[in-house]
Amino acid sequence: MLTLHAAELLVPGPGRAALPGGAVLVEGDRIARVGPYEELGAAFARARVRRWPGVLTPGLLVRGADELLERTYYPEDTEGTEGAGGPDRISGADALAGLELTESRWGNSARRATQKLLARGVVAVAGRLTVPAVRTAVVRSGLTLIAPLPYGAPPSLDPLAGLTAAEEAFHGVLEAGAPARFAAFAAADERDLLEQGATSCVATVIAGRLLHRRR
Repeated sequence: MLTLHAAELLVPGPGRAALPGGAVLVEGDRIARVGPYEELGAAFARARVRRWPGVLTPGLLVRGADELLERTYYPEDTEGTEGAGGPDRISGADALAGLELTESRWGNSARRATQKLLARGVVAVAGRLTVPAVRTAVVRSGLTLIAPLPYGAPPSLDPLAGLTAAEEAFHGVLEAGAPARFAAFAAADERDLLEQGATSCVATVIAGRLLHRRR
């Protein structure tokens, strides 16, 4: 089935001109076409249409996945999260040692973390994961795991944090034949996206599947 994802502004990737009123046509797990929504909508009238506010960009990449997923614990609501008045994540050797975490609990923590990442437009994470349950959680979430990449500031669930240009966090480009993995953000352009951060994400698509949609 063909799906047409349209936004007020399409940003194909680094070094490529932004396209107002642009759209991405997805067939299966690949991008079939990229261009103006009016043209693609007319040429593929039977395609399902998803219209997103703001800007549509390549999905984002998070660095330091081992630090974020294997040395940071994300509690359940019953353990004391933000909603319950407690921390939404716990890190530090002493604090983690006191939790007496098992591999199963690390896996559950990683599943909660991947949902946070998807809600920030993340489609890939870079790092070396050594806990099998954590690695399984990442793979099952749909996120792509790639080899470690250098990073300066401490890793963040928001891959836009501390950057000078949003395109520094893009993973891949939006072009015909490329994997259908991208995100939509409630932002006017790349500069506005950088100011608002990745929590402005309204939708995340990986392998042509809508894995996150802001309610």
